[in-house]
Amino acid sequence: MERKYFLKSLLAGVASAPALLAACSKEDTVTPTTSTTTTGTGTTSGSCTVAPTETEGPFPTHSPSSYVRADITDGKAGYKLTATLTVTNSNNGCAALAGVLVDIWHCDTEGNYSEYGGSGMQSVNYTAVHFLRGRQTTDAKGQVVFTSIFPGWYTGRATHIHVHVYTASGTSLKITQIAFPEGTGTALAAVNGYAKGLTGYTTNKNDNVFSDDTAGVELATVTGSTSAGFQLAFTLAVPA
Repeated sequence: MERKYFLKSLLAGVASAPALLAACSKEDTVTPTTSTTTTGTGTTSGSCTVAPTETEGPFPTHSPSSYVRADITDGKAGYKLTATLTVTNSNNGCAALAGVLVDIWHCDTEGNYSEYGGSGMQSVNYTAVHFLRGRQTTDAKGQVVFTSIFPGWYTGRATHIHVHVYTASGTSLKITQIAFPEGTGTALAAVNGYAKGLTGYTTNKNDNVFSDDTAGVELATVTGSTSAGFQLAFTLAVPA
């Protein structure tokens, strides 16, 4: 059974339905910081907008500390994507946050994740490999740079990248997701869903994670081309 049917099967009475459905749905609760107001796109603290808290989804990295690396492709084919993430501290005027751990993970060109598979949620078995997963520590500018490939997509979700930020000691600061710009002239249109095309694609406004992000807090800036590769830039504020 393809992933696009798993939610339907869960609702039909699978024994583990409550846990899996919760794992795949949007998390609406954002832990507020001092003097904050909560909006539909995140938490505002002074001039800083805290990245919305989202689900890790059903495919988080099993042992993220094992994959400290900048190049996370692991031989996976696809259009090159250089992702620069900047982490700031919403409790300090959105100053650059150095020395925190940043994990990212995303699907391959066909919409499959490493470390999972051989089940109804993902028929292809990739349980023994670890492609498109990695961890780095932010530098003095609060930045990490990953070399990856442009993600594919799967039914029910827009193209996205998962992000988890921790303190150096391992305390979780934020779990969120990165959305991609859509429409004519965008990188998403140029990639055109790889071999799958974009027929049946779920747009950001219809995605159960990104649909309420009317201010575009979770939307990255993506430039480049299929021939030269793409560059993604994304800034997220976390309460540290």
